[in-house]
Amino acid sequence: MLYLFGFERIGVAVSDIYFVDPDPIPGQEGAERGVRLEIRRLEPGELKGSIYSARPITVDRPLWRIDLLESVSGTPGSFDRTHHHPSIDGWEPGRRVFDERLSAEPLTWLAERLADLEGVLKEVGVGGDEVSPADVAGLRDRVPEIVETVGRLLDRVRSGELATPPDADSGTSVRASWL
Repeated sequence: MLYLFGFERIGVAVSDIYFVDPDPIPGQEGAERGVRLEIRRLEPGELKGSIYSARPITVDRPLWRIDLLESVSGTPGSFDRTHHHPSIDGWEPGRRVFDERLSAEPLTWLAERLADLEGVLKEVGVGGDEVSPADVAGLRDRVPEIVETVGRLLDRVRSGELATPPDADSGTSVRASWL
């Protein structure tokens, strides 16, 4: 399942994910599942027809990522693998950063971070020219809706409806709707 909240130059993409790290850090072995949220660049394309045609929109590179993950073999609601990536180099996320408060109050922590887009982007080293005032205001206004969407997805993950293991013949250790 993918949800995309688009603003002027940025969007927030939210998706379920099932993941097995091929090179886990100690204590992080085994499958994990949950919800991934990324702040992404949006790139409008050129019209493909008349002035009435639909405009292509590219959901481009990530600027920030949070993974609200739990180990599959662990206790539901533990958020024992929940982390964020305060650095992204092109398309590659930096190291996982674990924060006790993020694991203890993930939706509250997320709401606070999304409401402070400028602070998040400064933390990750993204210049202010990457976003517009409309992005900042639009995201701040939509925080309750985005957090509610994340909560619904987490419920669907825990029920077993989403973030299920990939098919055995797929040859991959990741199953995500989009992200």
